[in-house]
Amino acid sequence: MEPVKGFKDVKGEEALKREAIQKIIVDTFKLYGFEPAETPVIEYEQFVKGNNETDEAVSDIFKLKDRGERNLALRYEFTFQLKRLAKNEKLPYKRYQIGAVFRDEPVSANRFRQFTQCDVDIIGSTIKEDAEILALTKEIFEKLGIKSSIFINNRKLLNEILESLNIPEKNKAQVMREIDKLGKLPEKEIISNLKKYNAEKLISMLKNKKEYFKKFKSFGEIEELEKYCKMYGIKTEFLPSLVRGLSYYNGSIFEIMGSAKESIAGGGSYLINEIQSTGISFGLDRLELISKEEYENKNILIISLNRDKEAITLCNELRNNIIPCTLMYGKISKALEYANSKKIPYTLIMGEKEAKKGKLTLKDMKSGKEELVDVKEIVKKVY
Repeated sequence: MEPVKGFKDVKGEEALKREAIQKIIVDTFKLYGFEPAETPVIEYEQFVKGNNETDEAVSDIFKLKDRGERNLALRYEFTFQLKRLAKNEKLPYKRYQIGAVFRDEPVSANRFRQFTQCDVDIIGSTIKEDAEILALTKEIFEKLGIKSSIFINNRKLLNEILESLNIPEKNKAQVMREIDKLGKLPEKEIISNLKKYNAEKLISMLKNKKEYFKKFKSFGEIEELEKYCKMYGIKTEFLPSLVRGLSYYNGSIFEIMGSAKESIAGGGSYLINEIQSTGISFGLDRLELISKEEYENKNILIISLNRDKEAITLCNELRNNIIPCTLMYGKISKALEYANSKKIPYTLIMGEKEAKKGKLTLKDMKSGKEELVDVKEIVKKVY
């Protein structure tokens, strides 16, 4: 039976590539001092919604009930769960989490209803930590061979701009949602929507050069973030129209764009239990599509031709030395066909001929070259 619409199975080379990407991400998270955490996929619906019920992502949550008729929902992200994780933690609490999140939204070619997020967050942060998050981000994309550009803005600055236009507090959230659609909808349509709030001047205001925004007090936070990013050797670009869709952001916000000008990561600063925090989220599914990272198969296929005891002993020895290997018995043709299908680079044949000579037949599956080797030579030959 096919998976439910918006969901998919992942296996073979795709799964191996995702695993390789994930390892790079996790290793980098740990390099920056983050510790892992895991949280339930299912939560109480009200906890999932929090105070952000009008956010598009929140409105797309999967809802369900258990046998006790309790209102539950699948998590749509990890950030809201930090309210529970961060309690009684020594600050700064630096955690990373990788796992599936769910959104009941329209399906497209590269957009599914279940996707994997890779998040890092610092509970107890300042703008200095915002810069560290961006340093980590830059390092991950460099390791993955992905060209990226880092765009920054600040929600306080956006609020100041709205106040300068006398936009009432009750309309600010909706105005920001309209601005967030820039680049996704025609500008004329957005201007038309902003007229409902007497905010149509905002579009032309946000097109001003950087110098224009220095008159706003909150621009100082942009300059401070740029100063610390420079210390890390990070190039950023100030984008005054950058909003980020979730309403809980309260300071720095950042969006990382790929070479095709598509969003490949994003985050910002926010409050968790009234504590200033910051974080960023990477979508593993998106990274899989654009990363040049390839899984390198270092497996060795050992083929036993009635030399099972010796073959098992060799497997144990290789595995004890952290060398991956697969053991098959019987027909050479079937085993070689399997090796080719799995892109296993080398096979080792153990048969009567090899036993008499005290050697093994090593076959390079790419070149087709065969040679007799001693057991001690295997590692040197294949690694």
